[in-house]
Amino acid sequence: MKNDKIQDNLLEKLAKLEHEQWIQWSKNIAQTETISPKRLKRWEKLWVHYSVLPEKQKETDREWARKVINTLEE
Repeated sequence: MKNDKIQDNLLEKLAKLEHEQWIQWSKNIAQTETISPKRLKRWEKLWVHYSVLPEKQKETDREWARKVINTLEE
């Protein structure tokens, strides 16, 4: 069970990092390229700390974190 807790902790740390990376990327895109006002508005709502994201969005970040973990395990 301790190993599961470590794995869950790693997953959340990587998901948080993934979200921070996405924020940097999306802000750069928003500043340097023309994107629709609708997309910008949607992105701006997600430019928040990982901890306050809706659970659905956190799960999206976790999916990418799982890809990292799987790659490292291979």
